Amino acid sequence: MRIRRKKWAKEELENAKFYIDKPEEFKGKWKSKFENNQDLHIELGCGKGSFIANLASSHRDVNYIAVDMIEAMLGLSKRNIEKAYNFENPENLFLIRANVEQIFNVFDENDKIKRIYINFCNPWPKKKHNKKRLTHPRQLENYKKFLSQNGEIYFKTDSDELFEASLEYFAESGYEIISKTYDLHNEEIFEENIITEHEKMFSEEGIKIKALIAKLK
Repeated sequence: MRIRRKKWAKEELENAKFYIDKPEEFKGKWKSKFENNQDLHIELGCGKGSFIANLASSHRDVNYIAVDMIEAMLGLSKRNIEKAYNFENPENLFLIRANVEQIFNVFDENDKIKRIYINFCNPWPKKKHNKKRLTHPRQLENYKKFLSQNGEIYFKTDSDELFEASLEYFAESGYEIISKTYDLHNEEIFEENIITEHEKMFSEEGIKIKALIAKLK
């Protein structure tokens, strides 16, 4: 998704206490960063941040980290998070700038991530670009480096081709698909489904939302 540069984003992010520009400094030490022992969930590619803002503000007994690389997106996420928390500093959420393809530089086995959210990532339809997919085996192997025992991945997409390929990717990488649907809004598989901006847009266009929950064996 392309987005115009936001001139205000850099300064606002630098002044936000819950934003971290160099998260690799906390690799293996995220538990101490939150100063509690709550479960840790992450969203890879948080976009404008509405999903993580609503999720984290509603579940303050869980710690969350939202990841994106684009400054403008991070700026919009920062504003949406502030609104969701009534402009109070969130104690259970950090927004970080990182390349998801190199996410192993940010987390390791000591962080014990319980759940990863991947929502409407780029489907990279050209075969030569498939390895960039966030559900590609190359990435799924990287997630094993920091997922806890029985850690989960929650995945949603509008793309039929990406979903079918991802089912194969998870099986190939040793993950167990514990639940899946080809029509999320008529067959709920999550304990709750926070509808993202993309999800709303695709649904209004008549595109069914595909989703799965995969568990690390």
